[in-house]
Order: sequence, then C-alpha cells, then structure tokens
Amino acid sequence: MNETPGASDPTVVRSIAVTTDDLISALEANRRANSHVVLRVTPPFYARERARIHLTGGEVADYADPPPLHFDPETFLDETAPAYPEVDETRPDPYELEAHHERHTAAVESWRTSIRSHLRDTVELSAGDVSHEVDVKYLG
Repeated sequence: MNETPGASDPTVVRSIAVTTDDLISALEANRRANSHVVLRVTPPFYARERARIHLTGGEVADYADPPPLHFDPETFLDETAPAYPEVDETRPDPYELEAHHERHTAAVESWRTSIRSHLRDTVELSAGDVSHEVDVKYLG
C-alpha cells in the first residue's frame, strides 16, 4: 500500500491485486451454484488495493459510507474466454456414471487451466457516476 492516508474516494485506486485462484473460484461458484460471488475492495481506499473473494446478496446498499467496491469476476475475462463446461456437455455415450464423472472433472480442470490465459490487464472501476480503468496484478 502507499504511505498516504486512505481515502473515502474510490477514484484514488489505480491498481488492484487479485489472487488468480480466488478469481477462478468466484467464476466457478457463480456458474455452478448460482451464487453471487464478487471480488471486493474495502475502504479506506489507496492507489494500490487488494481484491478478495466475497459472497454477497448482490447489494452494496447495506454497507457503510463509502461502500466497498464489488467487481463481478466476469469483468476480469477477455471476450475469448472459454465457457465453463456444463455437465450435459461432458456426458459420454453410452452413458456410464463413472466415465461421466471422470470426463466432467477433466473438463473442469482443463477450463481452470485455460482460463488463466484469458485474464485482462485492466478492469473498469465504477463508483457512482465516475469510472476509470485500473490495472490488475494477478497473484499466484
């Protein structure tokens, strides 16, 4: 973090660090369990911040002022990112339970590996009626 005192204004944020495993877990949770998992930055805000995985009800209205920043994990992916493998897509023919489980597990592991090459270097930070791009640094 920088040495200046934290601010209540989120526009001071210029870069965020995200653990790649947190991002992948958030993406998977939202796709598999119909959850609302975000990557969250909490105030006070600094030029360099860390975004952490957070399960939310989807609303930031219940937070103090200023509220934390919530980033949808999808915003970290470029437009060519592969889709999460659906169970029906990995179904073998003829059907066999163990083979289906193995195929789906392998497809998910392949997705987890390949998604790492589709991460954006910047994301849009929107706070109220102000927005700007921030750099993203991936950890792990």
